[in-house]
Amino acid sequence: MAYSTPVVRPSQRLDEPQRLTPEPVVGVIANMQARLVTRFRDITPDSGVIELVIWKVPAPVPPTEHGYKYRAVYTRKGLRIVGFDNARGKGDHCHLDGQEQPYAFVSVEQLVEAFIAAVTARRTP
Repeated sequence: MAYSTPVVRPSQRLDEPQRLTPEPVVGVIANMQARLVTRFRDITPDSGVIELVIWKVPAPVPPTEHGYKYRAVYTRKGLRIVGFDNARGKGDHCHLDGQEQPYAFVSVEQLVEAFIAAVTARRTP
């Protein structure tokens, strides 16, 4: 099943009808009842893509010990500039400037703040 999320373009007024942009299914959590916590996607004026998806899952994704599955990514011209995720078998980690490094997940709020800070630092000239 594919989900659609309304995307407001920077030039589009909020009172105008919004187009639904289909998002591809990136993965399936088999045999789990996951609950969507948040989903955000935006196209930046420089044609970058900022996307954040967080799920509350009934059991931690090994080797993590928290109950969230997430991905947060900022790409530009098809290249990943910033990425945070917790892939099965790898645990919590981030991708910054082409380097993968461990990430210490504390909370959803802290994850969002860290992601925004990393994206902001790399978008500022």
